[in-house]
Amino acid sequence: MVHLTSALLLAGLALALPVEEIQPPIVARQTAVCAKADATAPSINSKTLPDPFTFWDGSKVATMDDWKCRQAQLQRALEQTELGDYPGPPDSFQATMSGQGLSMTIGVQGKTATFSAAVRKAGSGPSGAVIAYGGASVTVPSDVATITFSNDNFAQQQGQGSRGKGIFYNLFGQSHSAGALAAWAWGVDRVMDALEQLGASATGIDPKRVAVTGCSRNGKGAFIAGALVKRIALTIPQESGSGGAACWRISDDEKAKGKNIQHAGQIVGENVWFSSRFNSWTSKISQDPVDHEALVALVSPRGLYIPENDIDWLGPVSTTGCMQAGQLIYKALGKAENMGFSLTGGHNHCQFPGSQGPEINQFWSYFIQGGSNKPSVISKSTANVNTQQWAPWTLPTISGVYATDVKI
Repeated sequence: MVHLTSALLLAGLALALPVEEIQPPIVARQTAVCAKADATAPSINSKTLPDPFTFWDGSKVATMDDWKCRQAQLQRALEQTELGDYPGPPDSFQATMSGQGLSMTIGVQGKTATFSAAVRKAGSGPSGAVIAYGGASVTVPSDVATITFSNDNFAQQQGQGSRGKGIFYNLFGQSHSAGALAAWAWGVDRVMDALEQLGASATGIDPKRVAVTGCSRNGKGAFIAGALVKRIALTIPQESGSGGAACWRISDDEKAKGKNIQHAGQIVGENVWFSSRFNSWTSKISQDPVDHEALVALVSPRGLYIPENDIDWLGPVSTTGCMQAGQLIYKALGKAENMGFSLTGGHNHCQFPGSQGPEINQFWSYFIQGGSNKPSVISKSTANVNTQQWAPWTLPTISGVYATDVKI
């Protein structure tokens, strides 16, 4: 039986867990980091973004242990409301590397599936890498390897008729609650398993220096993967808009003002990215206990660089308000430089502009290429947003904040 190093799904730390100890993964969840983690998220009534530093019972985050507990609670709430359940590790797993092909065989409750990812290596020594949904649209340094993840094969996204189709659902069943975004993240988790199992000598990749990226719908996927897969060092969701870097509440507000913007009610009818659980929330977003600043909370304090575009459908006001609110989380954790948000226009969708090149290069260098210079604090947007209006939170003073360098 293979032993995996699996990410602790409900915590900000990695946990080594032998697969022999795993219960049936459809229902099993790893031990929560605190008693509050698995509490059912309550319906609320708030037009502003929910406070990430306040537990469901009203108590406040005061220590780092509290924060890890709150992260676990936020992840469970996202699963309950919009993503669907995120399974634990598989019962069996075996990876092989041949040339530029990374092959993975996964076993779940007697079912087996194999999928592969193409690897473009970078030089002869161990390098950092990026897992790219369908290929990378952002600029990737030549000394960073690229792993192309065929997310469409793992969970289809061709409209409503594709729900429950793909490798993930072949393993877990067509009725599994996870939407495509969560299913893709579970696939990225398996790629990380492969890199760790085979080691740098076989893959040419240092598994401690791995990023994830994607653009548009794949940018939504990259953001969810960064939130759920704790072994990812740097998350780069490019132009992900609503369902990614935008917040549902702000998008609904923009829609009410007549903006041509993707919003929750539209997105669940367009595709199967989210769990069917989310359908009942789209008409009452102000009652949703979580919004997408929670994605930032789950990625923190790991690297996060968000390049956005000034296109109405993507919701530039919503992405700006949501991600600038998210930057308050990094500020409270003492790691403001680990998150960058940059929204600029004048280019086509998924065409990475040269003006954002120097920004992203700071994140590549520090988190993936082994550089020692921290990124500058980046918060730029062509949209003018009063973030305090959406995030009127009082930032806590958290004892035991990250006093040392934290990359993963």
